[in-house]
Amino acid sequence: MLPGGISMTELIIILAVILLLFGAGRLPEAGKALGEGIRNFRKALSGEMENVKEVKAEDLKEEEKEKKEEKQEVKA
Repeated sequence: MLPGGISMTELIIILAVILLLFGAGRLPEAGKALGEGIRNFRKALSGEMENVKEVKAEDLKEEEKEKKEEKQEVKA
């Protein structure tokens, strides 16, 4: 039994149905398109994480700047 509760027999049946639907000639194209989609999805996720880190860094800088301004106002 494979992860997710799929047995080998079920996997073979699924692959046979996919082969019948797409045909042998279109399977490499479908696999390539699927791989590119997954690759782009991962790039987008890592890009989003970088954007979140940049925004957080900018927020921290703004907070520090505001605190410095408040301290200067209190001193004056």
